[in-house]
Amino acid sequence: MSLTGKVVIITGGTKGIGAAISESLHAQGASIVATYASDASSAEELNKKLSTDSKRILTLQSDAGSIPAIEKLVSTTLKTFGQIDIVIPNAGILLMKGLSQTTESDFDKAFTTNVKGPWFLCQKAAPHMKSGGKILLLSTSLTANSSITPNYMLYNATKGAIEQMTRLMAKELSPKGISVNAIAPGPTATELFLAGKSEELLQGFTKAIPAGRLGQPEDIAGAVKLLLSDESGWIQGQVVRANGGMVV
Repeated sequence: MSLTGKVVIITGGTKGIGAAISESLHAQGASIVATYASDASSAEELNKKLSTDSKRILTLQSDAGSIPAIEKLVSTTLKTFGQIDIVIPNAGILLMKGLSQTTESDFDKAFTTNVKGPWFLCQKAAPHMKSGGKILLLSTSLTANSSITPNYMLYNATKGAIEQMTRLMAKELSPKGISVNAIAPGPTATELFLAGKSEELLQGFTKAIPAGRLGQPEDIAGAVKLLLSDESGWIQGQVVRANGGMVV
C-alpha cells in the first residue's frame, strides 16, 4: 500500500497506538500531522524516529476537545500541506468510573475528549476532503465484552457514542466519496491502558485472548493500514474489532 501524496491528521499521534499509526503511515509515504496534549517529549521522540524525511511530519500541541484548537489544527494542516485526505481522531482518555463514582467533571472531561473532539474534528475537516478521503474513528472492543466490570461504564459510554457516530456519519459522507469506519482495539499494552491496573487484572485480559498476550500498538497500526487501503472502499460505517480474537 502506498500513501504517497496523502495527508493524515491524527490526534494523540505521538505516543502509544497513535505513535505506531503515525510511524506506519509515514513509512507508506503519507505526510503526518500528529497532535499531543502536553507531553512534548513524545513529539520530540516521534520527530527523531521520522527524521529521515522530516518534511512529512508535523507535531503540534493541541487540545483535542477544544473547537478553536480543532479549527487551528485544520487550518495549520491546510496551510502546511495544502490538503487533508485521512482523519484519525485517536486522542482519548480512560477514566475508570462507574455510575456512583462519576462526577459531573469526570463526565464532561470524558465526553469532551472522547466524543466532542472527534465529532468536531470530522465536521471541520470533511469539507476540505475530496472523494476517496477516509475517516477512521477509535472505539474499543470492550464495548462488546460481556465480562467488563462496572468501572468501565463512563469510558464505554463514550466509545458507544463513537460507534453510533461511525454508522451515521458514514451515511452522511459516503455520497461525497468519503469513507467512515472505526477500529476497536482489544486490550493493548500502552501507557494509557496499563496505568493503575493490577497484574491480576492484566492476566485476566491476557487469558481472554487466544494468542495469550496483550496486543501491541503495532498490531493496531497494521489493522489501520488495511482499513485505509484502496481495497477497503466498500467497507463503510463498520466497527472492526482488532483484538486477536478476544473472547467477548
